[in-house]
Amino acid sequence: MSEVLVLIDAVDGKATKPSLELLTIARRLGTPSAVVFGSSVPGNLGEYGAEKIYQLDDAVYDEFLVGPKAEALAQLVADKSPAATLVVSTNEGKEIAARVAQKSGSGFIADAVDVEADGTTTQSVFAGNYTVKAKVTNGAPVIAVKPNSAAPEAAAAAGTVEAVSVDISDAAKGAKIVSSKPKEASGRPELTEAAIVVAGGRGTGGDFSEVESLADVLGGAVGASRAAVDSGWYPHTFQVGQTGKTVSPQLYVAAGISGAIQHRAGMQTSKTIIAVNKDEEAPIFELVDFGVVGDLKAVLPQATEEINKRK
Repeated sequence: MSEVLVLIDAVDGKATKPSLELLTIARRLGTPSAVVFGSSVPGNLGEYGAEKIYQLDDAVYDEFLVGPKAEALAQLVADKSPAATLVVSTNEGKEIAARVAQKSGSGFIADAVDVEADGTTTQSVFAGNYTVKAKVTNGAPVIAVKPNSAAPEAAAAAGTVEAVSVDISDAAKGAKIVSSKPKEASGRPELTEAAIVVAGGRGTGGDFSEVESLADVLGGAVGASRAAVDSGWYPHTFQVGQTGKTVSPQLYVAAGISGAIQHRAGMQTSKTIIAVNKDEEAPIFELVDFGVVGDLKAVLPQATEEINKRK
């Protein structure tokens, strides 16, 4: 079977869940080969189907923005002639993928929520109002896939590590990283990667304690609407919507969120949607799987208590 390159995101030496999802999806297209930047190779890549692991270990990848990574991956694509290249649909991932597609003369598809065996992708477009099918017709496709688009499935493979060295041009080193600091740990999963998201809006009145308690008992992430963020109730990094982050979890709970179009654009590809709102005419109820007309201050604590009882 043809080789499929999968760019791996890793945190603390471990492949992220979205990266393991990509290895699962890659097996539909061919034989997965992982691409890892850095000195540490996640130990479970072979367990999830990576036949080969191409390791690119050079300080240049940490010292500069995406230029060197994109150039190195493009050279790897030229050398290996893969059937496809998959990346996680993050801001960095999409920028790397777009550059690789341009350098290799291939088509690029962003924000796919599904990839079929023949390379046909599914995307949600126009603020989530349409679902479309797309397929690259020129070159080997480069596809950025949203987190939670597949469940990681174990599949034993060789996981043979192969060191790769490439020459990085001066042009790729145009933006140097001069300082950085680690993101503060919240104890909750990353918003865009979480399988469960509980989001609060104007209906919280600025108190997110009920939202956070439900998220914690479910093991999920906390999100916020633009109204809540603009009011200063929650940090902007947690905003879900067209001007915030796009999420596609297995479960999305919208608490006190009316459902404005810009918010829906960031969450309506979620697999199951539950809304809690006092206004039975709120637009959010148009797209939910389950709706509760009620005060989140009363409904969420009851749900949290009941879930705790059943654990």
